[in-house]
Amino acid sequence: MGPVAEAVLLAMLLEPALLLVQELPGPATVEPAPCLNLKFDPWAMTLSWDCRENTTAVECGMIHAEKGLVSVKLQEKQCASSFWNYALHAGVTFHLTVNISQRQVTERLVYTNTGQEGTAAQNFSCVIYNANYMNCSWTKGPAAPDDVQYFLYVRDSKKQLGRQCPHYVQESGMHVGCHMQDVSSWASEAYFLVNGTSRHAEIRFFDSFLSLKTIERYNPPGNVTVHCNTTHCCIRWQKPRARSRLSDLDLQYQLQVQWQIEVPGYLGNEYQLLSPQPRDVHTLRIRAADTRVLQWGAWSQPVTFGSKEVGGKLVHVYMLVVLGTVICALAASCLIQRLCRRHRLLSPVPQIKDKLNDGHQLDQVPWETLAPAAEKGDVEDLLTVEEVAEPTATTSDAATSASP
Repeated sequence: MGPVAEAVLLAMLLEPALLLVQELPGPATVEPAPCLNLKFDPWAMTLSWDCRENTTAVECGMIHAEKGLVSVKLQEKQCASSFWNYALHAGVTFHLTVNISQRQVTERLVYTNTGQEGTAAQNFSCVIYNANYMNCSWTKGPAAPDDVQYFLYVRDSKKQLGRQCPHYVQESGMHVGCHMQDVSSWASEAYFLVNGTSRHAEIRFFDSFLSLKTIERYNPPGNVTVHCNTTHCCIRWQKPRARSRLSDLDLQYQLQVQWQIEVPGYLGNEYQLLSPQPRDVHTLRIRAADTRVLQWGAWSQPVTFGSKEVGGKLVHVYMLVVLGTVICALAASCLIQRLCRRHRLLSPVPQIKDKLNDGHQLDQVPWETLAPAAEKGDVEDLLTVEEVAEPTATTSDAATSASP
């Protein structure tokens, strides 16, 4: 074999070897886990993340300090989730799990309430009245510095934009309350946020979700009227003014006519009071509340019905009845005492009973019943007593005894 043939043969043998060497796998490379870039907007209560073409959402939720684990259902291509109706001042932890290129990725986000403990506003409460006005109040945190200043923000569930309190109530220069108007257009729930500022410490915030139905106090029922006949008095009134439209089933009434009467709203704005003639003067007041909350509103203006003259006559009649009853009782008591004394004076004196001459026969017991049984064989001694006559004194004995 010549040199050329050898070279060709060597080249043919080396080519498969080179191909095998090229096909050998290199060292494994681990791709870094993709970042989901979780973001949370506390004002909008929305958790968002980056979405890619090959990203599929699997699970989303949070760990709440008061309500525990909260899970939210997601769509496959969903890139945000809302956590409305959850207060954040105690801190929460969000978690998200997605599939990216057939790989499951989980990411967490911790949302904390920064600031010194005890600096947040406390004892927060709100009341809606006259259907369109709201007052809120709070107190200073125990660890808050003296220069702390609080601010209130409110957002209802319909509007994304919130509003700051337009009229603050101050105490020594510090905001401790708020007065707001035009709340009748708000939705059924609202988010309240009270944060604070200070030059000496970082102030924690306080937030709360409130149902407007639970904090509303209804106005007193209007146009209260009373019409009476010989046996009953018909009481009528109008529905109270409220922030939203109410049905009869939503209302509960309380009537005060010397006692309190509960009247459900489905019976209509009317009540038949049993009050036969003659009737004394009565004072009527009415208030209303929601049947599901029973937070009673203010009393209506008092309405009087009845007659004062009848009341005076009835008082006199009652006094005469009571006086006659007392007199009859005293007379009966005196009569009973007199009869008892007479009975004791005229009762017969007990006499000594004469058993020999009263004509009653004594109970006689036969002798045989007193005799002992024959089989006992007892021997008894009998003692016979005879009467002996005394001897007559002779004449000589009498003379002897008579001489000195």
